Amino acid sequence: MSTDISDPGHGHSPAAWIAVVIMLVAFSIGTVAFFFAVEWLVWASAVLLVLGAIAGWALAKAGYGVGGSRVTASEH
Repeated sequence: MSTDISDPGHGHSPAAWIAVVIMLVAFSIGTVAFFFAVEWLVWASAVLLVLGAIAGWALAKAGYGVGGSRVTASEH
C-alpha cells in the first residue's frame, strides 16, 4: 500500500538554511559558554540567535524564501 505524502515545501530555501545555520551556531556557542560560565558570551549568543531569525525573515522578504522570485525551481 502506498501513501501519497505531498511535501509542503517549507524550509527548502536559502533563507531557511541560512537562518537555521546561524541559529544552530548561536545555540552551540551559547551551550558551551553556559557550561564554562561565560555570561557575556551566553548573552551574545542569545543576540545572535535572534539575529539569525531576523536574517531568515529578511532573506525571505528579499525573495530567497520558498517560492521567492530569486529562487530557481532546482533549489526547491
